[in-house]
Amino acid sequence: MAGSYSILVGTTGAGLFHSPDSGDSWSRIGSPIPGESQIRALAVDPQSTNVVYAGANNGIYRSEDSGGNWVRLDSPMEGLNIWSIAIDPGDSKTIFVGTSPPFLFRSQDGGKSWEKLPATIAQECAIGSPRVTAMLVDPVDRGTVLAGVEIDGVYRSRDGGDTWAHVDSGITNPDIHGMAFSVGEQKTVLVSTPREIFASQDDAETFQSLTVTSSFPMPYCRWVAVKADDPRVLFAANGDAAIGNTGTVQRSSDGGQTWETRPLPVEPNSPVWNFATHHADPELILANSVYGELYRSADGGENWEKLKKEFTEVRALAWTPN
Repeated sequence: MAGSYSILVGTTGAGLFHSPDSGDSWSRIGSPIPGESQIRALAVDPQSTNVVYAGANNGIYRSEDSGGNWVRLDSPMEGLNIWSIAIDPGDSKTIFVGTSPPFLFRSQDGGKSWEKLPATIAQECAIGSPRVTAMLVDPVDRGTVLAGVEIDGVYRSRDGGDTWAHVDSGITNPDIHGMAFSVGEQKTVLVSTPREIFASQDDAETFQSLTVTSSFPMPYCRWVAVKADDPRVLFAANGDAAIGNTGTVQRSSDGGQTWETRPLPVEPNSPVWNFATHHADPELILANSVYGELYRSADGGENWEKLKKEFTEVRALAWTPN
């Protein structure tokens, strides 16, 4: 297990919480992040693990001490809700942000300046305003950037974000919840939707159904994650409904061909929503229920414990070594 590490929990309406000691003690971040902030995005710099970004309904923030202290960055995202942040793993000065209403932004100087990107995303959908719930930078081909929109499908750039195209082949549900790269013998892009997980092995040109979540104990799927040191070990956050009464953690050890329910120490109070992983310790995996319970596995998802601290509605989760 990683030595000392920091945990960050983003809530909708109660701001950002920070534990500097692996979950033993907690504090709510104060200024400059307002206490009623809606924090829906957290991203750890893959090159400098003490640097963390938080996206809120009132701006984007940066910490250089693993989440203890923050500064607010000047940006054009004023008045928008930030839903996703992706950092280029090869050049961490390049940062992408997705918002609601659905727009994409890029910084190429570590957040000092920003530009709005020319992605033509639908501005209305069945839930009102679409939101860019997930963004990824391809860790092998850094020119490929992906944006997942709830509800308008997947958008792809081949030139580092300069131009964008809608991915039309194979994703039959445009309600995108989560995305992840599995980089092994065959690089795979994973996309989770409420009732199905899709996969692409041709750099997001086309997608195929990987699993229909009716095969899970509960039908609703939120997030998808990959174990940092084993591209065949996948995780799916599962529940009975979008804002339901219970949830499960699903794990696959064969790239998504078969899945198993990993037992949690208590029945979750709502669907499992997010995962947090880090290459510093691939065995350490965090998960949360949407209504504030936090779970931890120290053995790659085999066994789980519930942390004592509970929160309000949680939409973002991250951990980083101290």
